[in-house]
Amino acid sequence: MMRIITGKARGVRLRTPEGLETRPTAEPAKEGLFSSIQFELYGKNVLDLFGGTGQLALEALSRGAEKAVIVDASREASAVIRENAQKTKLAPQCRILTADWKEAIKMLRGRGTASETFDLVFLDPPYASGILEEVLTELTSSGILGKYAIIACESDAGGVPSPMEGFRQTAHRYGKTYITIYRAEDET
Repeated sequence: MMRIITGKARGVRLRTPEGLETRPTAEPAKEGLFSSIQFELYGKNVLDLFGGTGQLALEALSRGAEKAVIVDASREASAVIRENAQKTKLAPQCRILTADWKEAIKMLRGRGTASETFDLVFLDPPYASGILEEVLTELTSSGILGKYAIIACESDAGGVPSPMEGFRQTAHRYGKTYITIYRAEDET
């Protein structure tokens, strides 16, 4: 059972798409991730590039983030994300895009306004895809990250991303799941 852990949508159960295409973040890993960033959520703009069920962005909104863009390439997953956003009553704060991650970054970059930058980004691509490093490179050069952006990545042991220039990196292990958190460094 997947649910929102805390905040204004606490306890709401979330639906998962059928089949093996979507692998929701396990609750211990989600709890650990949100414990690491809990004081950095309020009023933030969130981007979830591999939305799946929408649970990470919805958890962030439940805990005080301002708005979220949730992306998934699957139409079925996007429908589940919409349903979960409605169930949590967080839909007014969500924009759901059915696109692959590259298309989404291009679309968001095209908006080009300061209000379209993101303070918190969740990256949880399929482990076997091996694309996390590529996504990080594209994302950090896109111009859509806020000045003090946080990027939270989920992977298995073989996919833990490398340190990146301009970011402090911390990594945590929850069973077979690794959560890597990057925080943009202050350049002053």
